[in-house]
Amino acid sequence: MRLLLCICFLLLGSYNNISFGTSIEHVVHSSIQPQTISDIQAAIKSEDNLPDPLANHYNFASIELLIEQQVGHIVLTQIYKNIGIDITISPLPGKRAQHVANSGIKDGEIMRIWTYGNENANTIRVPTPYYYLETMPFVLRKADISILNKKDLAKYRLTKIRGVKHTNNITKGLTNIYEMSSTEEMFKLLLSGKVDVVLTNTSDGNLAVDRLGLNNVVSMKKPLKRLSLYHYIHKSNKGLVQLVDKEILRMKSNGELATLIIQAEKSVINLNSKPII
Repeated sequence: MRLLLCICFLLLGSYNNISFGTSIEHVVHSSIQPQTISDIQAAIKSEDNLPDPLANHYNFASIELLIEQQVGHIVLTQIYKNIGIDITISPLPGKRAQHVANSGIKDGEIMRIWTYGNENANTIRVPTPYYYLETMPFVLRKADISILNKKDLAKYRLTKIRGVKHTNNITKGLTNIYEMSSTEEMFKLLLSGKVDVVLTNTSDGNLAVDRLGLNNVVSMKKPLKRLSLYHYIHKSNKGLVQLVDKEILRMKSNGELATLIIQAEKSVINLNSKPII
């Protein structure tokens, strides 16, 4: 009987030691301050009770056939790669891209202006912008048209890309508008005489003019607006927002983002510089 009691005490002591050791290990790990990307991800998961941001592959939508979106494709892919996440990007028509991002079919959109977030409640705006666009009017050289502000647009027949927010916003309330699917289509419409003004991003318009060989088309001296572009993430993936924002801020502070953007712009221009026959 005495032997049996001794054995019981030994087993109980062993169990308590294991439990105590486990508790100490938990406290030690909980007290470690995040120092690396993986630590930050683990901390976010713990605090918000979210799934591990690296557990899945992410797919974002972009607007097809726009130069700034192609630049964003390169830049955002690298931003995610820096934090150990692989992404794919699906170019879609503007309205379709918005639908799949806001509904959660895709994990968000790669870049949109500020007001996009106000209109799509299921997406979260990454606070720090990483690129920009300009709303620029293009006209025929011989037309002698001067557009200095939004009010001037009301005088003319306009064309813009369907589903693009910055041109949607600046033409709100106007009715004489032709919506097209690509920048090249807009300039062809301008050449046909059916519209007076093409509205698009400056770099997008300039590249299309070069590709089409349009010596008779000019832009205004100044854009109507310059707008920052933000990455939007569906709310189901909110654990990604802080990670991506921290990386954008880091890359901005050390000049890495500016260098990457220059390289991406050159790559996109080279890819799209072949003349259209």
